[in-house]
Amino acid sequence: MKMIEAIVNPFKLEEVKDALLEMGVHGMTVTEVKGFGRQKGNKEIYRGAEYTTDFVPKVKIEVFVTDNLASRVIETITRSAKTGSVGDGKIFMSDLGSVVRIRTGEMGESAL
Repeated sequence: MKMIEAIVNPFKLEEVKDALLEMGVHGMTVTEVKGFGRQKGNKEIYRGAEYTTDFVPKVKIEVFVTDNLASRVIETITRSAKTGSVGDGKIFMSDLGSVVRIRTGEMGESAL
C-alpha cells in the first residue's frame, strides 16, 4: 500500500480529481496549504505599492492506493496538474505499514 501526496496549483484540483475518479480512485483528502520552492513567492502591486508574498497558495492531495495502482496514479496526477511553468508542484510516495477502517475494523488493502 502507498500514500501519495501531491502538492499542486489550486486551479488544477478539479482536473486532477476528475482524472483520478476516471481511473477508479474514489477517495482523497485535500488540504489548502502555502509554501514556496524555487519560485520563491510572488511580487504583486496593489495601489501603487509592491508587495512580496513569500508563501504561494497550493493544495495538497493525499491518496492511498494499492501498490499496483501507485505508478498509474502518479502518472495521472503529473499529466493533469502539469502546466509547464515553474511552481507546478511535487509528488511524494511513501509506503504504508497498515490501514484500519474505523467503521468496520477492516485492515490492510480491504480498508482502502
